Amino acid sequence: MLGPADVRELAAALGVRPTKQRGQNFVIDANTVRRIVRTADVRPDDVVVEVGPGLGSLTLALLEAADRVVAVEIDDTLAGALPATVAARLPERADRFALVHSDAMHVTDLPGPAPTALVANLPYNVAVPVLLHMLATFPTIERTLVMVQAEVADRLAAGPGSKIYGVPSVKAAWYAEVKRAGAIGRNVFWPAPNVDSGLVSLVRRSHPLPTTASRDEVFAVVDAAFAQRRKTLRAALAGWAGSAAAAETVLTAAGVSPQARGESLTVEQFAAIAEARQRIKGAGA
Repeated sequence: MLGPADVRELAAALGVRPTKQRGQNFVIDANTVRRIVRTADVRPDDVVVEVGPGLGSLTLALLEAADRVVAVEIDDTLAGALPATVAARLPERADRFALVHSDAMHVTDLPGPAPTALVANLPYNVAVPVLLHMLATFPTIERTLVMVQAEVADRLAAGPGSKIYGVPSVKAAWYAEVKRAGAIGRNVFWPAPNVDSGLVSLVRRSHPLPTTASRDEVFAVVDAAFAQRRKTLRAALAGWAGSAAAAETVLTAAGVSPQARGESLTVEQFAAIAEARQRIKGAGA
């Protein structure tokens, strides 16, 4: 485990200063790292992918608990140093570790067996797109636990009817059952961020949503509905459907009130709207 002194020593040796540009805040509290691994329910047969490992605090704890860990790091210096840190501090597990030096948003495959879990302290500025990209790209990921800005955690876990329910909430729900899994204080990071953090748990659906609409078709409805979230769906989906009247026809066919707003709909209802449009197009209407 890396304590505060270890983290600062490693950073000093590498000439590393955490940057706001990449949303870097390094965890310096061993108890927090253990708590993350425990909350993530990491198992001895898990292949864990970690995004943004930084100096390796969480990486080392994951390696102790999982079968394998694959870390994805964009920073040149950090990516270059992490394998040596693992080899020095956990030599008996070093052969169970792999590093991918890349932007997580561009990763489409990983070395070794398919990942079964995603556990990460995600950079605040790209947390949602990275999370959704990983869930879309690696369907074998069954369980996810991410640490993100508290406000983002609330948004991801929000349900229909909430004022903070929106695009991230619906898109995350497409893949998984999502819930808040705890709060994280500011003092466990270096540097301490100006915001609180939260843990979000995502357990992938055992069966995909029962719809003939594709993910892209459903997400197009979601994006359109929340682009003008104060408008009724009849108005908000006018551009997507071709006109307000066409939107009303699709919504009625989907069993959704044209006067409803996006924030009141479940992911299943968004899928029903996309599917209804398919049917209407297929019928030549």
